[in-house]
Amino acid sequence: MCYIRHMRKDLLVNGEIYHIFTRSIADYRVFNNRNEFERMRRLIKYYSANTKIKFSDFMALKLVNNVGFDKGYETLLQNKDQLVQIIAYCFMPTHIHLALKQIALNGISKYIKVVLDSYTRYFNSLHKRKGPLWESRFNNVLVRSDEQLLHLTRYIHLNPVTAFLVKKPEDWLFSSYKEYLSDADKNQSEKMCQFIDILEIQPTLYSKFVNDRISYQRELAKIKNLLLE
Repeated sequence: MCYIRHMRKDLLVNGEIYHIFTRSIADYRVFNNRNEFERMRRLIKYYSANTKIKFSDFMALKLVNNVGFDKGYETLLQNKDQLVQIIAYCFMPTHIHLALKQIALNGISKYIKVVLDSYTRYFNSLHKRKGPLWESRFNNVLVRSDEQLLHLTRYIHLNPVTAFLVKKPEDWLFSSYKEYLSDADKNQSEKMCQFIDILEIQPTLYSKFVNDRISYQRELAKIKNLLLE
């Protein structure tokens, strides 16, 4: 895949798709259980819309308490302007991967900042710690074609398998892989990703496309680790 790396001094471009990668400081484990992974999932979805309501205030609303997060989000924020379009994601114990399309000016930078800041406040309060949680800069790589994007989604979805956290990508609960395998019209309010206007995904073929690469991606990871030692 041919990527072009952008430094933050150049504004990311509206309408372009980027692979966004951010890691915790010193590979500190920032997701320790399902509740913490779920908190990040909700933050990632919630702040993709340009809302001025803090996540904690939104969660306290009676509407959310009555119908749940996903339906409450759909009801209250469906008419808000988007900062980004989420195409794919995967949360790992020490880092996160996102495929994002920028919608609003400087949308990705604003989005990542508010998501990470919000999660840091939650995590520090929960674990009675102080200080930053994430590396100061997130990595952003421009995706130049639909083919590259398709390969990127596979790379993102295979991360937990490559790290030997699970044997199959569908066994990892904290990625968008199952959204790619599900009926496009099913449970829309619970979905986080919008990719059907960009990629034509046929679930059976996509599953084969991803799983056929497991061994190869693991071997690449081994080579990378050897080079870094």
